[in-house]
Amino acid sequence: MTATRRSLVGHRDFRLIWAGQGVSDIGTAVSVVVIPLVAVVYLEASPIEVGVLSAVEWLPWLLIGLPAGVWVDRSRRLRLMVMCDLVRAALLASVPLAAAFGALTIGQLFAAAFGTGLATVLFQVAYQSYLPVLLERDDLAEGNAKLQGTQAVASIIGPGLGGLLAQLLRAPFALLADAASYLVSLLALVRIKAREDDPAPSGNRSVRVEIAEGTRYVWHDPLLRVMTIGPAIGNLFFIGYEAIVVVFLVRTVHVTASTVGVLMAAGGVGGVLGAAVARPLGRRIGTARTMWFAMLLTSPFGLLIPLTSRGPGLILFVLGNMIVLAGILVYNVTILTFRQNYCPPRMLGRVVATMRFVLFGTMPLGSLLAGALAQTLGNRTALWLVLLGNIVPVFVFGASPVRRIRDLPERPA
Repeated sequence: MTATRRSLVGHRDFRLIWAGQGVSDIGTAVSVVVIPLVAVVYLEASPIEVGVLSAVEWLPWLLIGLPAGVWVDRSRRLRLMVMCDLVRAALLASVPLAAAFGALTIGQLFAAAFGTGLATVLFQVAYQSYLPVLLERDDLAEGNAKLQGTQAVASIIGPGLGGLLAQLLRAPFALLADAASYLVSLLALVRIKAREDDPAPSGNRSVRVEIAEGTRYVWHDPLLRVMTIGPAIGNLFFIGYEAIVVVFLVRTVHVTASTVGVLMAAGGVGGVLGAAVARPLGRRIGTARTMWFAMLLTSPFGLLIPLTSRGPGLILFVLGNMIVLAGILVYNVTILTFRQNYCPPRMLGRVVATMRFVLFGTMPLGSLLAGALAQTLGNRTALWLVLLGNIVPVFVFGASPVRRIRDLPERPA
């Protein structure tokens, strides 16, 4: 960072990626509410079909998560991100187009979710690997906090907007907002002036060899290993919660689509608070302690959510969702900065992909599990079970080296 620029607000290229991702995050947050509403309200899907829909969005991490890291390390990240935005915009726009002709089916919704998920895998791995190219090391914590904080703000704006659009336009047509947001992101990315170095030559090494190198690096590092295993268990259960929460609110609590959006948006306030306090907490009590305490103190509040009822009982949903999301954002800001500062740049794509392959690879299983539980035991009982499971990572981290150190290490400059 130069002496004359006091924050990344003065960094032109960062402002572009920040603005583009901010709009895209709002669109994604719209879809978090709208896609399940399309299935539940418009297509009258069963709980198990809603679980499958959530699963196919995350299935691409199991299918291409590991090779994605190699492809990203061998590619120009910015160009790859632009192509992914274009593909995602086209796939989401196909849903309202089919609905306009009365031809939308649950099968097409599955296909659009799956295709968007494939593009998202490549985009996310490239995005997290590109930020260290764009920013100096000392700026990464600020950059991650701003990007994660904006994502949290989007989680407030997007669901309420999505619920309102679904109520006014019918659910499928509300997806046009997300499709348009990807085009805004694309336009911001193509205006970035910073250019990447050519990718490191891979020689004659196969994709399999490079995948194995990244996997070994993560597995043999005790910090990266626990930061993969613990959150993977948490994701298994938390994505199960996300898969059935709309069904729970609509069919068990009996609230309207617009109210679903408002409730999800209110919970997003916790994400904003989490992103805002992550850096100050890391400086004050240490980055390792910040991660550990974030999970220990917030995840049990998820047990308020299954107690939700109409009227004043909706406060329990808002509080539970808000506090859990605050803890997740504190963790996310801390781990993103640690990983970017800790891993060798030539392997960062593979490290991100390896960790996300495991982290997100459990999500399809969680979605299917929650859908099956809701179908057989009821929505409220299913929520109790998955939110109890979401506390398990607290014990995983409690038995790890993270609990015994103050700060997470960095690689030598």
